[in-house]
Amino acid sequence: MELRHLRYFRAVAEELSFSKAALRLRIAQPALSRAVQDLEAEVGAQLLDRSRRAMRLTPGGEVLLRETGLLLERLEETLRRVRRAAAGETGELRLGYIGPPTRSFLGGLLREYHRRHPEVAIVLEERTPERVWEMVSKGRLSVGLTRPVLAHEALGLPSLLLCRERLCAAMPAAHRLAGGADLSWSDLADEPIVILARREGAGSHDAIVAACAAAGFAPRIAHTPSVIGTILRYVEAGAGIGIVPESVVPENDEVVLLPLVPTATLPVVMVWSRDEDDPAAEGFRRIVEEWLEGKDGALV
Repeated sequence: MELRHLRYFRAVAEELSFSKAALRLRIAQPALSRAVQDLEAEVGAQLLDRSRRAMRLTPGGEVLLRETGLLLERLEETLRRVRRAAAGETGELRLGYIGPPTRSFLGGLLREYHRRHPEVAIVLEERTPERVWEMVSKGRLSVGLTRPVLAHEALGLPSLLLCRERLCAAMPAAHRLAGGADLSWSDLADEPIVILARREGAGSHDAIVAACAAAGFAPRIAHTPSVIGTILRYVEAGAGIGIVPESVVPENDEVVLLPLVPTATLPVVMVWSRDEDDPAAEGFRRIVEEWLEGKDGALV
């Protein structure tokens, strides 16, 4: 087994599409398919269920995706430290973040940080909310921009509220419910729903289920992918209505986002280690606090 087989499998598992994964990896699709088949043969288990209209991971595939992520993540971190040591660099800000919710402000914060601390190397890690908390708690990240998770109180990490996002319904533009300015939660009672897997985002998963319960129904959950972008792929395929934060932007006009009412929100927080003596992290936290003060509380 080679590392490239694991990287190929992870791309296919995250995209749930050989064609999209091939574009992402910049390799030919037949070569990608053969590599995944070779991997399945070596581990002695089917990793992808290709018998349905929408590809999905088998239980074995779910395990391998999770473990592969940890393995490749650790390898990348090790190689980065080796290169920095060889180059004689000092000072490193290891920042974990979740993608779409931080898109509107993270770039500006990083530019200001680099202006004030040009000698510090900035290492960015885009991860799921749970992984950001876990990596901060283990000292593998200096700071995290993420969502609250169920285990965060047990970890004892300090956090600061940055903003709140509205939940929206993502649906095909031709759907019968797509014509209004917003959508009631109760309108989803008879619709198949696609939401992020609970293991990848327990806070958002539970908030959605709670909002449905408040509207008087239990959601008909059709799919729970591990990557939020895959929710839109299911929506494009007509497999259900996705429920996503407002920061998730459809890639084309085939999918529309409608705010759900009554409004339900998901918080975004900054988290850091209470015990870690990290000047690089302290400098970034100071910039974030100044940014929030400059917004006069508009984002919280």
